Amino acid sequence: MKGRVILLLFRQMKYFVAVVECNSFTEAAEQCYISQSAISQQIRTLEQDLGVELFHRENRKFSLTPAGEYFYSQSKGILDEVEAVRRETIRIGQDEELQLRIGYLRCYSGPELHQAVAEFSRRYPEVSISIVNGTHEELYDLLRFDGVDLILSDQRRAYSSQYENYQLLQCGCYAEISVRNPLSRRNAIDLESLKHTPCILISSREQQNTEQDYFQNTLGFGGKFLFAENLEEGRLMVAGNRGFLPVESVGTLPPAGAAIKRLPVMQNGQQLQRNYCVFWKKERTNYYIEEFAAILKELLRMVQTGR
Repeated sequence: MKGRVILLLFRQMKYFVAVVECNSFTEAAEQCYISQSAISQQIRTLEQDLGVELFHRENRKFSLTPAGEYFYSQSKGILDEVEAVRRETIRIGQDEELQLRIGYLRCYSGPELHQAVAEFSRRYPEVSISIVNGTHEELYDLLRFDGVDLILSDQRRAYSSQYENYQLLQCGCYAEISVRNPLSRRNAIDLESLKHTPCILISSREQQNTEQDYFQNTLGFGGKFLFAENLEEGRLMVAGNRGFLPVESVGTLPPAGAAIKRLPVMQNGQQLQRNYCVFWKKERTNYYIEEFAAILKELLRMVQTGR
């Protein structure tokens, strides 16, 4: 009986922390994979069991009472400790070679990936890390045929049940364009206007047709396409006013430079959005893969929230 009470309290603590951190019963319910009515009932039951109010409720808004502030800080600490115990137990029990093979998009330029590698290496110096880059399809093939353990890539196909689809963030799409191009005087630019300027894509020769097909037929970019082998080459082509380079705000984008203007790309009045994820095979899930993905997500979250 006592064990069931503790288990119930632990579950209620998880729900309570989720509501506070999401600042929304609806979003917390989605995060916890239960209905909004169920999570609301669990919080009400928790308050009844404790005999105190944890939330001040006013219409659809709520704030924490002093008791709620205390319960949140203590619950957060307990949940973090339990998660740390779980992850460390899994790590100790791993019986695989201590290596982590990471693949990332050739067009990715944010420093958060480098920071995640450095932080992971600091925590787990016993793990050997190898890193490769490529186009979306090249990375997908590496993952399928066990050439890497996980990849940082954009979502281009429906999520597969064979893979862990660990979503990092939904990021806005930008166009880097020369200041000599008249379009650079705008505050934002729509896809239709960009069709008159060549689109520069980062791709190997073998993947050029695949990359062009995706940007043209899925995202709606039109006009002429040019190709660069790497990001540096692509940005030099932009500085030379040969075309525009589509980039995504995956974490911290480096400065565009004096010769380049970076503009939000708009579609139907909204900035074009892309999903970025860490993908790995479910059958190959291990502690180190999960830990690296969590470190990277936390670094990106800190950029988004300004912390």
